[in-house]
Amino acid sequence: MYLQKVVIMIFYENFMRYFCKYKRFIMFFKKSFLLITIAMLLLSCSTTTKNNNYTLKGLVFGTSYKITYLDANSNYQKSIDSLFFEMNQSLSTYIPDSDISRINTGDTTVVVDANFKEVFIKSKKIYKETNGYFDPTVGNLVNAWGFGPKKEKQNLTQAQVDEQMKYVGFDKVQLIDNKIIKQNNNIHLDFNSIAKGYGLDVIARFFDAKNIHNYLIEIGGEIRTKGYKKNDKPWIIKLVDPIESDVATGFKNINLSNKAMATSGNYRKYRVAENGQKYVHTINPKTGFAFESNLLSASVIAGLDCADVDAYATAFMAMGLEKATLFLQENPKIKSILIYINDAGNLEEYSNYTYD
Repeated sequence: MYLQKVVIMIFYENFMRYFCKYKRFIMFFKKSFLLITIAMLLLSCSTTTKNNNYTLKGLVFGTSYKITYLDANSNYQKSIDSLFFEMNQSLSTYIPDSDISRINTGDTTVVVDANFKEVFIKSKKIYKETNGYFDPTVGNLVNAWGFGPKKEKQNLTQAQVDEQMKYVGFDKVQLIDNKIIKQNNNIHLDFNSIAKGYGLDVIARFFDAKNIHNYLIEIGGEIRTKGYKKNDKPWIIKLVDPIESDVATGFKNINLSNKAMATSGNYRKYRVAENGQKYVHTINPKTGFAFESNLLSASVIAGLDCADVDAYATAFMAMGLEKATLFLQENPKIKSILIYINDAGNLEEYSNYTYD
């Protein structure tokens, strides 16, 4: 009996000793866990409050870009450059091994990517809406008149134009199973009059996916915005008024918040032949010629993708003033500012946009 009591006492003493040690360990663990949790919370708070405003600049699509986005936690320069690279590999006629270049040289094995597919589908839509005045199959004529990557600079005769017109018409090209099917292998696609605007849309969607709510993207004068700039002020741009450009107030304010804007004009991209004839970069897909009309520039402003307004601006330049104004009257949601030369040789403006 005495031996049993001794054993019980030894067991109890050992149990209490280890229990106390275990209890101290539990207390230490709880305190450590609490400190770690507090540190993580403080670290989390400090990182979420370090959002900044960014402005990125560079060169792309043969021109410059400037991108401003607000209240973001990262510099997305590398990501944006990667997106530009992907678009160029798909749609640039200036890159010999791009998808569009391979298609133009007759490669029927090219499986187009999502970039090419979207631009193609948008182009089909606007081709139909504008009765063929927006037509990406004028590529051969763009080259022949000296405004494409080949820089041929020919002065085509009517017979030569008629020959090239056999390969013009976007209805002669189809997209089937992600491959381009052309009625004639000589058809040359050129999406340069919509691809730049599409590039802005791709960057805008990237920002939207990153929950960035305020940005302005500008590439070669084409612009797309969302939200507001600092202090909740709208994204206002100053558009030079060519009619009043010689005075200090020769500009007009345009509110571009949550809108896209693109401008097409022949006042910069043109060439003069030895005989004095002026040729402009906007090819009329109905005639095949590159003659200047009385319409000097078309700026389109709308709450649409920039690819759309880019294409409409090109179509208006091909239409000329009369057909462009009629189109705008029939499609009042699309706003435009058209600069033209009147019968007296003076600059005038037609606009269905209300200036701010």
